[in-house]
Amino acid sequence: MRIRLFLLMFLMCFGLSAQDDFLAKQYFNDGDFSKALVFYEKLVKKHPRRTDYAEGLIACYQQLEKYKEAEEFLLNKIGNGNPYPTIYIELGYNYTLQELHIKAREYYDKALQAIEENPNYGYGIGFKFQRLTLLDDALKAYSRAMALNPQLDYNFQMARIYGEQGDIERMYSSYLELISNGKSSKSNVLRNIDYFITSDPANENNVKLKKILLQKAQKNPDVLWNELLSWLFVQQKQYNSAFNQEKAIYRRAEASSLQRLESLGHLALEDKALEEAHTIFEYIEDNASDPVIRLNARLELIQLRLLENDSKALSEVTKTFEQLLEAYGYQSETIQLQIAYANFLTFEKDKAETAIGVLKKTLELPLNRFERASIKMALGDILVFDQKFNQALIHFSQVQKSLKNDVMGQNARFKVAQTSFYKGDFEWALTQLKVLRSSTSQLIANDAMQLSLLISDNSLEDSTQTALKKYARADLLAYQNKTEEAIQILDDILQNHKGEKVEDEALLRQGKLLESLRKFDSAKFNYQKIVEFYGNDILADDAHFALAELYENYLEDTEKAKEHYEKIIYNYQDSYFFPQARKRFRILRGDVIN
Repeated sequence: MRIRLFLLMFLMCFGLSAQDDFLAKQYFNDGDFSKALVFYEKLVKKHPRRTDYAEGLIACYQQLEKYKEAEEFLLNKIGNGNPYPTIYIELGYNYTLQELHIKAREYYDKALQAIEENPNYGYGIGFKFQRLTLLDDALKAYSRAMALNPQLDYNFQMARIYGEQGDIERMYSSYLELISNGKSSKSNVLRNIDYFITSDPANENNVKLKKILLQKAQKNPDVLWNELLSWLFVQQKQYNSAFNQEKAIYRRAEASSLQRLESLGHLALEDKALEEAHTIFEYIEDNASDPVIRLNARLELIQLRLLENDSKALSEVTKTFEQLLEAYGYQSETIQLQIAYANFLTFEKDKAETAIGVLKKTLELPLNRFERASIKMALGDILVFDQKFNQALIHFSQVQKSLKNDVMGQNARFKVAQTSFYKGDFEWALTQLKVLRSSTSQLIANDAMQLSLLISDNSLEDSTQTALKKYARADLLAYQNKTEEAIQILDDILQNHKGEKVEDEALLRQGKLLESLRKFDSAKFNYQKIVEFYGNDILADDAHFALAELYENYLEDTEKAKEHYEKIIYNYQDSYFFPQARKRFRILRGDVIN
């Protein structure tokens, strides 16, 4: 009975303390320091050893300019004997707030003196100074502790302080020292350095980093410096310079892996640096000893050739594929060749039947479940192109069931929904999309949400779903590369369904198609209409992002591009495009963000 009573009282006291803690923080965050003070005084009385409560109490005193009360509290703590040295910093800072700088200095020095007796105090003292933006004292604390005990390493903290102070060269040197000594991972350091550089090679901070890396490479020809130079050149979109560094790394690496070069080639391709990507994949093809890597490089070169879009491209690529099929045949190790060839036959030559035959033959090979799923996904796409929707649904559903918890399985479910949409089975499409809105892939979740809203909004407004059926037809035509026909149907929607929910969707889809035909002014007109007439609707952020990219990449008006990126940053913070918009805005403005 006594034990139960004790437990009950303990839980009640604990609950009251937790409530006081919550209210103290809430009032403090709301700026109501008088009310917060009442709760912090109670908490300190109950828990005199809790430093967080003591710090909260002192902060309240200082916010209310009750410096004498704060001083008395701190002196009392010091008088109780053997205080942790950061309390001297608290007292010193209390004097700093009163502009009693000589007295403040006295206590700051007392804190620093404690490091002489015990270097392990260095981190706590340095961190406290850092929090109060007393950066010179923080550096003194960290450096003195390291000098007294060489096993301590606060270079990471010191590097961040150098950055805050604007001493960029010392910051770079400290970070690079951490990597070369194996005290920090390369990715962690680069994440911190990334805040200080831009895509402009002439930027002062970029120039400083390049200079330091080149000096280190000359003094100590370690492959690490090549890797970091390559990283810098990629940030600056100087893919040829990055390629030179990657070639040096490849020649010196014992394993002679081409993986880094493959990654660089894909980065250049994504960034539409087509000439550089071609050079990189050509080098990989010439130097790869692994036939699969060589084949992958050749397939990338084929895609680059098709992008040139000249009259000879199709016949040249056809011959190349025929030669590759003759050389490699049908093997489970090279299914990417059959998939690429089938896609080429379908989407470039409109020979879906032949492509289906190629993939069905590939399915007869001994394959693991991921390889089989990849082929079935490609086969499903081609069957959709050929408007054999029921057969396509069978293949997508099989992938969905075999890879339930994999992104490929989720993508297959989205394709089930998309195919059902093309087919006009909107109800079944919605059922699939509702599941996908919580997908682990943000891209799939975003696409699922948009298609789901398109269907539900237009089903409620129009029971006959006339406009929605037209939109689905236009979307399918676009998928089949019948762009002009798709644009005409979207025109029909815009003319005959004015004011309906589907209008902004039709404007956006048509804008994207016009962009693909390089009709940039027409595309801009569509996006601007969405911003003007549907500025509060769900596609407004899509339109702003599309306009920003259009101005940046094709219309050469960076000021306009910044304007639309900024709209997303300030007005659509939950947008899928928010991280990209923020990054592009920072790059265009040339800011260094700490």
